[in-house]
Amino acid sequence: MEAQYPPCQKCNNGILIPLSDYGRQGSEIRYKAWVCTNPDCGFNIRIDNGELSIGHNLEKSNK
Repeated sequence: MEAQYPPCQKCNNGILIPLSDYGRQGSEIRYKAWVCTNPDCGFNIRIDNGELSIGHNLEKSNK
């Protein structure tokens, strides 16, 4: 069964895909962020330390 993700409500061209991360203790944080697949859009929504943040600039990590 193929997963279906929601369309981006900002650009209507991309879809929102979930991203996961690891916490400080090494435990998995599922769906920490959702980002638009349209590179020209850049919409994202994420959870940082229990707070919801929307639309922050995305940057490539050096890790």
